Amino acid sequence: MTEDQDKSTDNAMNILVVEDEKADAIFIQRAMDKSPINNNLTIVDDGEKALDYLEGSGDYADREKHPLPNLVLLDLKLPKVSGLEVLKRIKNMDIVKRIPVVILSSSYQQSDIKEAYDSGANSYFVKQVKFSNFVTMVDRITEYWLKHTQQPPYWIDRDRYNPHIAD
Repeated sequence: MTEDQDKSTDNAMNILVVEDEKADAIFIQRAMDKSPINNNLTIVDDGEKALDYLEGSGDYADREKHPLPNLVLLDLKLPKVSGLEVLKRIKNMDIVKRIPVVILSSSYQQSDIKEAYDSGANSYFVKQVKFSNFVTMVDRITEYWLKHTQQPPYWIDRDRYNPHIAD
């Protein structure tokens, strides 16, 4: 984000990154810092934390501090709960099932790609090794999903999901 851009969080897009590899998480964070899209990035390092965040439970119960994401960037190979299991559970949770989930994986295996799409992934990208290519990939993902598409109406059921939020 450049200094000229509005860094306020009022109109920022919330992105949940589920990534256990610290180097990849740093790559994603640096790529998002270069993005022209105003964003709030939350990074969790295992599948269990991702589910807690999306369910608004445990350390993530306060939706003021931990709002529902507009986009989930999800690794497949995660500790505690696998990325594929997280994806399946997301797609079965009423409040978050319409949030776009983009897989960012090191795997080129056709079986992983097939299972990700069969489980409800909206896109599947293989992580780029070169930082400039990684930045380009993340920029294209966020531009498409956060700028050019209509966001899902998950907020319709937010009172049921988080009763202390008033309209």
